[in-house]
Amino acid sequence: MGASRALDYLETEPQVNAKQVGIEGVSRYGKAALVTMAFDQRFGLGLIGSSGKGGTTLHRRVFGEAVESLANSGGYHWMAGNYLAYATDESSFGRKTGCDLPVDSHELLALCAPRPTFVSYGIPEKGDAKWLDQTGSYKATVAAGPVFNLLGARGLGVSSDYTSEKMPPVLTGLTDGKLAWRQHNGGHTDAPNFQYFIPWASKLLKYERTAK
Repeated sequence: MGASRALDYLETEPQVNAKQVGIEGVSRYGKAALVTMAFDQRFGLGLIGSSGKGGTTLHRRVFGEAVESLANSGGYHWMAGNYLAYATDESSFGRKTGCDLPVDSHELLALCAPRPTFVSYGIPEKGDAKWLDQTGSYKATVAAGPVFNLLGARGLGVSSDYTSEKMPPVLTGLTDGKLAWRQHNGGHTDAPNFQYFIPWASKLLKYERTAK
């Protein structure tokens, strides 16, 4: 991954604290940032914006975008071949959908624990499309919480029952733990959440800006 190669270099730069390097992305780059956080344990924190299916949204919640959409939208080159197998109407192994996946997105999100991970979404009215399934992403974030708690990192501060937990109102952030959620009132971007993400990250990393 390109981000990992960049971090290889930053680890050689004495002016950089390579243990506190974060990664951020929106939409398909949100998916990429999540995968990078999960598989490269050197990244210290992540801001995962509006990542949808293939990112933080549950596959087995039949709502909005599906694996079939990702496979047939021209973005298939972003996905592994075995993922595309779950977008088949007819094949030698029959028909498969995202509901047949043996794992789901909350498990990918849990691989980021116990490092600080902030899940961000906007609202459909401003362009953060409904098919991204903001509710399904909140449910996945709730379901990932027990792993953060198990590793000594506070989750969202709600129960682990993703089937009953209700998504907080827009502009209500759950940011008291190392796993955080906030839905802003903007569109397909995470920019409106930066003013909340940066103080949250600074507190957890014990970062203080010093005057030169």
